This record gives sequence, structure tokens and C-alpha cells, in this order.
Amino acid sequence: MEFLTTHDELRTIYKTPRPTDGSIRKELKSLDGHCRSFIGKSPFVLIGSSDGAGNADVTPKGDKPGFTAILDNNTIAIPDRPGNNRLDTLENIIRNPSVGLLFLIPGMNETLRVNGDARITVDPGLRERLAVDDKEPQSVIVVTVKAAYMHCAKAFMRSDL
Repeated sequence: MEFLTTHDELRTIYKTPRPTDGSIRKELKSLDGHCRSFIGKSPFVLIGSSDGAGNADVTPKGDKPGFTAILDNNTIAIPDRPGNNRLDTLENIIRNPSVGLLFLIPGMNETLRVNGDARITVDPGLRERLAVDDKEPQSVIVVTVKAAYMHCAKAFMRSDL
């Protein structure tokens, strides 16, 4: 089996999108009203991260819709509730702050992708703000948005998810 190993090899199979294509134009540098609304309705986000050596991880986070706080158009806060204590994502963020987020809403085919840099805080005010049933998260992942865009629904429709 042969594998593609260069950008040029990859682009012989896939066309290069033009700057005027919707897939390029829809990328935002901050959250707009539609992104804010989507995050507010989402009970579930997948966090993709990798450590300094390139080992990747994807971690699910979920709670009631709107559990992720929007601090401003460039910053979101994701509570870290008690779990299995593996800390894969948190350890990765310490080593490499780059993260990719995929927000989902049950019954909706579109998803919201957010790429940015993450940090971890135990700020008392933010933990209190993100408390559920008087239980504060152990820490909070704060993400500075670098790119946000609605992702097409083709994969969800094809998979009948």
C-alpha cells in the first residue's frame, strides 16, 4: 500500500479551494451571533488536542445545553467536571495549547468547529459561574478562538447519525 506524503501529492487528488469558495469564506476569526447561539444550545463538545510529541487525543465534554460559557467573542470557557482523572486533554493543553473543538446539538446535522489556544484555570469566580447544582468544576478550560465555522452536514447525513 502506498501513502501520500506531500502537499502536492494530496492536491493531485483534491482540488484547492478558491478564496471565494464557501468553505473558505465561512471561516471567522471570532464568534458571531450564530456561533454564540449554537454554543448556547449545545450540550456536547469534543475537544481535540495533542501533546508536544504529536500524540493526539479527543475528549468528550457534556452537560445541559449551554454548559460552555461564552466570555466574549474571542473566548469560551469549558468546565471540567469530575471524570476518570486520566487528564489526557489537560496534560496536552499544558504541553501544547492548540485545540480543536466540535460542538454538536442532538438532531441537528451541522456542527460548529472552533480552533484556538487553550489554558486551564481554577479561577474561583469562573468556577462558581459554571457550577451546576452547586457543584463547581474542578478546573475550567479557557479557549481563545482563532477560527470558527459551521461545518457541513454531509458526514452526518451519510452516516445517518
